[in-house]
Parts: sequence; structure tokens; C-alpha cells
Amino acid sequence: MSDTEDPEIEIQTLPLDAWHRARDGRMVEFAGYHMPVQYEGIMAEHLWTRESAGLFDVSHMGQLLFTGEGADAALEALLPGDIKGLGTARMRYSLLLAENGGILDDLMVTRREDGIYMVVNGATKYDDISYLLDHLPEDITINIMDDQALLALQGPKAVDVLSRLVPGVGALVFMTAGAFEWNGTPLWISRSGYTGEDGFEISVPAEAAEALADALTAEAEVKPIGLGARDSLRLEAGLPLYGHDLDPETTPVMADLGFALSKRRREEGNFMGAGRILLEREQGPVVKRVGLVVEGRQPVREGAAVVDADGSDVGKVTSGGFAPSFGAPIAMAYVPAAMAAIGTVIQITQRGKVHQATVTAMPLIPHRYVRRGEN
Repeated sequence: MSDTEDPEIEIQTLPLDAWHRARDGRMVEFAGYHMPVQYEGIMAEHLWTRESAGLFDVSHMGQLLFTGEGADAALEALLPGDIKGLGTARMRYSLLLAENGGILDDLMVTRREDGIYMVVNGATKYDDISYLLDHLPEDITINIMDDQALLALQGPKAVDVLSRLVPGVGALVFMTAGAFEWNGTPLWISRSGYTGEDGFEISVPAEAAEALADALTAEAEVKPIGLGARDSLRLEAGLPLYGHDLDPETTPVMADLGFALSKRRREEGNFMGAGRILLEREQGPVVKRVGLVVEGRQPVREGAAVVDADGSDVGKVTSGGFAPSFGAPIAMAYVPAAMAAIGTVIQITQRGKVHQATVTAMPLIPHRYVRRGEN
């Protein structure tokens, strides 16, 4: 093979691959997998999720279980969250950090009776696993749960639907989880998701995923939803996407994810990249992730340049599109700190055309999570 030739990379299939195709899912390559980008259309699927309940296949994501004495303390060397203080069945959003404070991945961590459960992004999961193996003590075991599928049921009617199939699941609140059973099949269910809506993520044995997907979509409130609507939903909700809005050159402070830096961990300063991150937190970052509302009807897309009054590039758009629920083009971008105040009007260039946008508070669509005392 010549140096200019690349070996063909095999695209993997999800446990529900045939299920998606049978429902006319338009399949695309994403994170190394064939995945459905849409079924009946992104706009319709987006609005259905906001109004009813949408079923997403997120089985491309990595599910890991860490076992061994002191797994929580060992993970704290790499994550800036309070893992040791995490109660059983409680979840926390956190970040896998590099030595320079850059973000290698964003992830969810849950304490279970049998260990520390982590869900990582599909595009980075193998790199994450290698990094974790290199940096964790040898007596900590990483169990790769590749025999589990992961489904997300999102939307205001998700709790009614899932409660019919899995009694008792409605007792969960946002960022809590538990072990349940459906028709003899064990499920690990969290009240969480990445759409800004109330909803659940369901870890299910891969061989039972199709039966569960059938049961959920048999309910009148549920339709299958593709990647396209998942992206527009999370953008409206102000949620960053790794590989687009987050990357190894971006710190938690730049990304406006300071909430992921737990108080105890900030005080101890003993996580990867702490020196740089804590200094940035004190002095302020040079650039910052912001939300934008774009004038007109044409969206700006990832890679469009933010320019100053002289037309020089000073920032970039990392996500952008038309927001169906908001009714206008919106975006996320990294801009100089001096331009990050809400209400600041900025200029964006895309394909030779100048667009005007206004920095706005995120999320653009309020989160509808069900918190303790609300259900």
C-alpha cells in the first residue's frame, strides 16, 4: 500500500440498524457508525419531541463501568467533578481533561451499587478508554459494556409513556438513576438527556433493544427521531457538542462550563490542568463560548468566521442552524471575552456574505427538567 492510500475504515452498525432502515430512516455515517439522520424530516421530528416524546438511538456512545477499590478517587485525578461525594444512583456531568486543561471529552458519571458508570461520546470513546487505561491505577478495572444498547426517550410525554411500560420510573428526578425491569429484561434508567426536555436514557441489553424500541414506538405519543433533530434540539438548549463546540484546545472556562468544576475540587486543585483552569477562572478566559441569534432567515454554519470592525477574524462559529422552536437561525461561537456580553452585536462572514448576530443568553428554549419536589 502506498503512503497516499488509506485503509478502508469499516463503519459499524448499531443493534437497531435494521430497525431504523425498516422505518425509512435515512442513514449516514456518524462517529464511525451508520446512524439515522432523519425519518419524516428534521423539522417535524424536532417539534414532535418538544410537544410529545421522541425515541433516539444513542447506542454509539460508550458505556463504561469502573470497578475496584478507590475508583471514584482515581477518576478525580482526571475529572474536575466531585466523584467521591456522588451518592448512589446520583449523576454528574463532567469532563475528561488533558494535562494542559483542554477538554478530551464531556461525559456523564453515575454511582451504581456495582461501580462507577460512565457514558462517553461515541466519536471519542476508544481514545477515552486508551487515555483512562494509561492514567488510572492498574487495580481499577474498566468494563466496556459493548453488549448494551442505549436509547433516549425525550419530551414532555416521555414520563407518561415509560411509566406504562416500567412502573415506578416516574419517581426518578433529573440526574438520578436506578435499576428497573421490563418483561424480565434488566434496564438501567436515568432521568436525563441532551435535548433540554424532560426524558430518560435507557441502557438495555443489545439483544432486547429492538423489542423495547417496538414497545415504546407502539405508544401513540412516541416517534423515532434522528440525529438531525437531536442536533437542533441540543443547540436550542444551549448544550455543546464534543468535536464541534468542545475540543482539546478548549478549557472548561472558555467553554462556559464552570459549573462542572466542583467546589471541593477547585479548592484542592488536584485534577488534570488545574493550574491553567483555575487561573483562567480567576482572571477570565481570552475567548468564551456564547449563544447567538442571527438576523434574517439564513443560518450560519460551523466554521463561519466572527470578524471585528476591520474585518479581521477574531472568533469562529462552532455550531449553527435554524431553530424550529425558536423560529430563527441560532448559533454557538467562540468570541473574544470583550465581545461576550449579552446584547453585543457581532459580524459573521460566511461564503463572502456578512451576517449580523446578537449575543444572547443560553438556553434559547428553557430547560424542562423535572427536579426534586416537582414530580
